[in-house]
Amino acid sequence: MKGMKRNNSRGLPIGAEIEVVDNSGAKLVKLISVKGYKTVKRKLECAGVGDLITAHVIKGKPDVKHTVVKCVVVRQKQEFRRPNGTTIKFEGNGAVVLKDEKSASPKGTLIKGAIAKEVGERFPAVARIATIIV
Repeated sequence: MKGMKRNNSRGLPIGAEIEVVDNSGAKLVKLISVKGYKTVKRKLECAGVGDLITAHVIKGKPDVKHTVVKCVVVRQKQEFRRPNGTTIKFEGNGAVVLKDEKSASPKGTLIKGAIAKEVGERFPAVARIATIIV
């Protein structure tokens, strides 16, 4: 994972249910925390495209269900602005489950649908298995 400056909006607060878009066995995860998020007292953490999150698996295969996993947010329904002035908006929210936090390699072998370019820059291993990068 490369350290990059972030300047886009975060559209997924704590407790948001996010669809998993890879074939790792998880189908739906619930956002628990966002790595590296700094906030003031009593304000909820929020995640956006390219953020590393900790999530709880709600739906999926029995061996993965009810476990805590590390994920990367690859799609966001709320529109966000890129440095060149364009705004990007996806049809739904999506995340990819990682093997572990240190290697940042995905658990699955393929990603359904498009992912954001910001994810490809920060997580090259996720970009390698993606079919479309927008």
